[in-house]
Amino acid sequence: MSTDSTRWTPSSWKSKPIAQDVVYPNEDHLQKVLSKVSTLPPLVTPSEIERLRHQLGLVQRNEALLLHAGDCAENFDACTHENIAAKIGLILSFSLVLLWGSRKPVIRVGRIAGQYAKPRSSSTEKIGDREVLSFRGDNVNGLDPDDRTPDPERLLSAYFYSATTLNHVRALLSSGFASLQHHRPRDWSLNHVRSPALKKEFNRVIDGLSDALDFSRAIGVGGSRYEEGGARNAIEDVDFYTSHEGLMLGYEQALTREFPIPGGPRSVAPPHAHYNTSAHFLWIGDRTRQLGGAHVEYFRGIRNPIGIKVGPSMQNEELVRLLDIVNPDKERGRVTLITRYGAAKVDTYLAGHISAVQKSGHPVAWICDPMHGNTLTSSTGLKTRNFGTIISELTSCLRIHTECGSALNGVSLEFTGELNEEGFSVTECLGGSMELSEEELGLRYQSFCDPRLNFEQSLDLAFLVSDHMKRARLGTEAGGDDLLYSELGGRMRAAKTQS
Repeated sequence: MSTDSTRWTPSSWKSKPIAQDVVYPNEDHLQKVLSKVSTLPPLVTPSEIERLRHQLGLVQRNEALLLHAGDCAENFDACTHENIAAKIGLILSFSLVLLWGSRKPVIRVGRIAGQYAKPRSSSTEKIGDREVLSFRGDNVNGLDPDDRTPDPERLLSAYFYSATTLNHVRALLSSGFASLQHHRPRDWSLNHVRSPALKKEFNRVIDGLSDALDFSRAIGVGGSRYEEGGARNAIEDVDFYTSHEGLMLGYEQALTREFPIPGGPRSVAPPHAHYNTSAHFLWIGDRTRQLGGAHVEYFRGIRNPIGIKVGPSMQNEELVRLLDIVNPDKERGRVTLITRYGAAKVDTYLAGHISAVQKSGHPVAWICDPMHGNTLTSSTGLKTRNFGTIISELTSCLRIHTECGSALNGVSLEFTGELNEEGFSVTECLGGSMELSEEELGLRYQSFCDPRLNFEQSLDLAFLVSDHMKRARLGTEAGGDDLLYSELGGRMRAAKTQS
């Protein structure tokens, strides 16, 4: 899978310089744990990975949308039925709103069942008057300042928490959790949304989709092109895929296995490929995308579809060279570019990146991450993001893609449907239709990493994007930043009036 003269193996990344490495106090202990992980069953299968590749090929042709969403970083303690169901419910809710406005299949990829590690800008941090090792995620060390020594046993825990989470996700979906036929969307945590207007609008979407489903059954409509890759019914049941940042390369190597590629002709021996079986989709972060680095070396050899974070420091020619390395044969469904510039910088960089990729002939899916470039610290000292700034970057992406003859193919979001013990949603990002203020941030701030949109703010965003796509589909006034802000203002006024 590479034009590089050096033969790729699952361990060839070890010959390259590595960014964001974790130094363990006992290398023998680390190797013992990784050896154990390498004997454990795969978490996902090649056929599932191939199905996602097929569906991402549709996304690249603008025939489907990609929703990539979930936690910035999972933690082991959040592996409960309530939290998992809330996360899946929010992803399903968001995707149904997108489906309603766009009339396109929505490919759902969760940041779940493995997103336990985080890169950090510094190896140490100050907590009070102490300088300690930075918290790198639950599969490395603990959040408690006295538990910052990297522990290899946490990698083994990460495998089993990932397996448990994935098992419960599969069980939920196979038991009708996503079924419109049984009106399950009304159970996906709408009871804690404060805005009557938002509840009414979501219920209108569900009623419309249910009516469409009943009509399809009545006239005997069968499958669709979406199902060519082996997916189930696109409305009654859903495919759901897992993802995480491929940061801990020793762990990723331990779960990389060689299998025959499914779906080939039976008359000849099928070709083999290496699949990362820890998740369906993995991405390279903005801090680990060095062309000659270990992460790019590892990613170039696995057959999974991959994401690449693209920020302001990415040069146009560097982006094309990176695509040449990880996808030399320009295969469809292979690469998704996740742009994360910040609202103030998207106009400076995005058009150049689009033009460079267009000229290169590389097929990619473009999705917008409007979260990571817009983080700030509130006056009360909490890490937060402003809903208005998130909307600004997203709407700028929509406009710039249109101006460049391209298309925005989806979004990558950090959001959560989690509730606290009293049944209220988190308060981590400012704004939205209920205008969450800085004084309210501390009420239910639960993130130990980056701030997330709550259920209500997420639905605000879903409806704004869905409305934009509906206008584009119908060929009516496409609008832009001003129109979307006007719609958001209307939602705020409606929420205030009815609350």
